[in-house]
Amino acid sequence: MKILHLSDTHGSHHRLRELPDADVIVHSGDFCMVGSEQEAIDFLNWFCELPYGHKIFICGNHDDFLYGANIDGLDNNVHYLCNSAIEIDGVKFYGVPMFMNDCITDRQSRNYATIPTDTDILITHSPAFGILDFDDDINYGSKELLQAVTNVNPHLHLFGHIHKQHGITTIGTTTFSNGAIMNEDYSILTHPNIIEI
Repeated sequence: MKILHLSDTHGSHHRLRELPDADVIVHSGDFCMVGSEQEAIDFLNWFCELPYGHKIFICGNHDDFLYGANIDGLDNNVHYLCNSAIEIDGVKFYGVPMFMNDCITDRQSRNYATIPTDTDILITHSPAFGILDFDDDINYGSKELLQAVTNVNPHLHLFGHIHKQHGITTIGTTTFSNGAIMNEDYSILTHPNIIEI
């Protein structure tokens, strides 16, 4: 299975041209800039039209308009994961969003603690602590998420959030992909990540 991973497009998705072929495209959040309804609808219309067999997305901290939303009317091959799972060709994907309302309470920690142990591909917006999360002399990743990733040991962990750390690394048996394709000053889009499992 070939996965195309991107994150942190911040309203610039229409600038993406000639995306590579893949079986599944995953957007790990921050498709909006200010989190408005119009931005979210524009992204969803674009995402649903992409020519991929399966399309998965979660929300990031810029996508607060969708907090608590039930998204109806998506095509059968478009999957919104919000502390939920989808299985595609025997591969179990699980997605945890990053809404600010959850981050200012203990709800985000509880969301990480309930990630199923049989998850093959984990999708979050935040990185785990110490893994492609370093900027401004700070590790911005979540220690609770690092513990969850250690417990679950997925094949892949797909995330974004820290624009400066776009890239892929492997630690143990888990491959980590920071798909944040917008640079730090929001002016340049780089290439999305391609991972095969």
